[in-house]
Amino acid sequence: MTTGAITAPDLVVDERRAAPHPIADALTIMWRNLLNLARNPQLLVFATIQPVIFVLMFRYVFGGAIRVPGVPYVDYLMPGIFVQTVVFGSLTTGVGLAEDLHKGLIERFRSLPMARSAVLVGRTLADLLRNLFVVVLMSVVGLIVGWRPSGSLPAIIFGVLLVLGFAYSLSWVFAIVGLSARDGETAQAASFPILAPLVFASSAFVPVSSMPGWLQAFAKHQPVSVVVNAVRDLTLGHPAGSNTVQALLWIGGIIAVCAPIAVARYRQVA
Repeated sequence: MTTGAITAPDLVVDERRAAPHPIADALTIMWRNLLNLARNPQLLVFATIQPVIFVLMFRYVFGGAIRVPGVPYVDYLMPGIFVQTVVFGSLTTGVGLAEDLHKGLIERFRSLPMARSAVLVGRTLADLLRNLFVVVLMSVVGLIVGWRPSGSLPAIIFGVLLVLGFAYSLSWVFAIVGLSARDGETAQAASFPILAPLVFASSAFVPVSSMPGWLQAFAKHQPVSVVVNAVRDLTLGHPAGSNTVQALLWIGGIIAVCAPIAVARYRQVA
């Protein structure tokens, strides 16, 4: 009797159905994270209102006290605000992964016929789209408060891409933190000691030359300053020089180092 027998073509079909599809799986996880962002008021506040507050605060509170020779302070400030906001926003990747891990959601993902890389890639892509929205929003607010970029349109677009690329690279850094933390609060607390020196000991808000000599060496060459200087050159109409090259090297280097570590860590915890 052949009733109920499983033929070779049936096995092939079943195998194909169970086979993971990395791109489709990553897009599914990305969409899931975007829906979670839209449904969580706290995350929406962090993604929209807080960046606007940063722009207004630094423009009107500190803008009157800081002088940059030859450049209106708002034009000097906005590239630093862009980078500062996506740097702080990048810890969302770590917090989100830590919460998924703490709630057992990653264990559920592991039980599904999906690519192992999808969870990390989907999370980082969702955060990249969130950062794109934030940068566009801040650009509008910056124009309202007096920011007038003098670079060409292609240069400005390239500057935005540098900001987004840097944000994406940092998402992999904090993915490692999130996969190593017990919960979201721990991931956030562990991230701040990394973020604070990079953001505030940089050229984001004041010229490095105004800092103490012992701090200038670090401030000049750390990645936040390099990316801020590159974006500032592009938006002010200066030639894209060594700062842009260094920014691209930092972005590529961070991804090349941290992405494999994050994937290896994910395999250990999942």
